[in-house]
Amino acid sequence: MKEVLGCPLFYFFEKVFMAHYDLKTVAVIGLGYVGLPLAVRASEKKYVVVGFDVDENKVKALKAGKRIWKDAYLAENFSKYPFKATTEEKDIASADIHIICVPTPVDTAHHPDLGPVIGACEIVATQTKKGALVILESTVNPYVSEEIVRPIFEKHGFTVGKDIFIAHCPERINPGDPKWNVTNIPRVVGSFDKQGLEMSLQFYRSIVDADIRPMKTIREAEAVKILENSFRNINIAFVNEIARSFDKLDIDVKDVIDGAATKPFAFMAHYPSCGIGGHCIPVDPHYLVERAKASGFDHEFLKLAIKTNDEMPEYTVERLQDALNENRMPMKGTTVGVLGLSYKANVEDMRESPSFEIIKHLKKHYSKVETFDPYVKAESSMKSLEAILKKSQAIIIATNHQEFIDTITPALLKKYGIKAIVDGKNCLDRTAFKKSGIVYKGIGR
Repeated sequence: MKEVLGCPLFYFFEKVFMAHYDLKTVAVIGLGYVGLPLAVRASEKKYVVVGFDVDENKVKALKAGKRIWKDAYLAENFSKYPFKATTEEKDIASADIHIICVPTPVDTAHHPDLGPVIGACEIVATQTKKGALVILESTVNPYVSEEIVRPIFEKHGFTVGKDIFIAHCPERINPGDPKWNVTNIPRVVGSFDKQGLEMSLQFYRSIVDADIRPMKTIREAEAVKILENSFRNINIAFVNEIARSFDKLDIDVKDVIDGAATKPFAFMAHYPSCGIGGHCIPVDPHYLVERAKASGFDHEFLKLAIKTNDEMPEYTVERLQDALNENRMPMKGTTVGVLGLSYKANVEDMRESPSFEIIKHLKKHYSKVETFDPYVKAESSMKSLEAILKKSQAIIIATNHQEFIDTITPALLKKYGIKAIVDGKNCLDRTAFKKSGIVYKGIGR
């Protein structure tokens, strides 16, 4: 028996098994789009899970068995794998792993607001026990773990790498995606020390059916998510600029991008639209810009991309003005129906949605504005597509919900006397509208 125990392979499996055995209670801090699926997945994988959130209404809904929003993974698994939802800080004290999944917004000046992260870290630091693993999943700029998270735990008497272990695994979630979810998206993780890294790798490998890549430092792990979304911001800005150019050149940008996408290498298709939204692409680049500035670097190229994308809602309203001019209609006093309030098709998430900037610019021109979104009817001024079409003289497609794609045709708009349409997502049949006589404008088409 001693010879077996002395086998390196045995020690390897013993270490993995015991790590899983010891780290059996998980506390998820923040039960939003990131935290809720993570809590359910951890429960599915036999962890004891406590979900903490400061929003009493959200916790009350979860306790009543409501999954709050539409999500394919949650629809199938929320009721199967329950966990304890709470607003009581003391309920997370027994956790072996604390996962912080709170939002990281920007303020009105686009400066990072780390208040939620700081607040969550303070809660965990006052409740956790020695030997626990703390994982930050919230998207942050490089140095946040070093300059903000670590000092909070040290202030409360912990020694990082000895009696508390801190790691960063940037969240990767794609709301509304039928294929990629919390179970199968590859992840990266970094930590301050080897033990924290190994503990984190063991945990994520136990709940995710995909590769978990260790990063050499926690700073590198922070930079990964910022790079991902800055990359997308820049490429979207490029095609948005191309779209505005092609509007002048009378070239259909969508056809050109589809043509370029036939090249099997060295091209990645991105498409223009009326603006970008969500909690990542319009926000994360600001984190990099601000932190780099503090270290003496000016991200001129990235700032230009941000500016280009920020201009698209106003450009969309300019397209509407062009369409109305062709009909000899004024912007002032015209009732414009904005279709879609969420930032993305077939979800109810309205964070950073360009729809609200479009509405602001319409009102600056003294247009009358009505809104409808089948996913957020409570925030819509009209409660059905028929109702908004009846009241509108022109419409802007701000979100490419499938209901709009399937329903909105030239015949339908003619039925309600709508004279002009701006397809802010380039999701409708341009040729059909052009043939109908209705003035159609896309973004770059």
